[in-house]
Amino acid sequence: FVYIIYSPKFARWYIGMSQDVMSRLAQHNAGKTRSTKAFCPWEVVYSKEYPTRDEARKQERYLKSAAGRRWRLKNIKWPSSSTG
Repeated sequence: FVYIIYSPKFARWYIGMSQDVMSRLAQHNAGKTRSTKAFCPWEVVYSKEYPTRDEARKQERYLKSAAGRRWRLKNIKWPSSSTG
């Protein structure tokens, strides 16, 4: 899976890959991920399964690019009034 989580409290987002998105979300919210622990709580706003790890990695890279940012802002409904 490729996933995007969002922190409404800090209007921050994070993109990652995991075989178990809900377990990974629990790790983020427990402060076990250095890059996200300061911005808890997080919620999943997007996830999509891919048939292979390579395909998921390509999509993750795309979502982190400028084109991917434009796609995210256009296609994902962000919680609260933030645009992500």
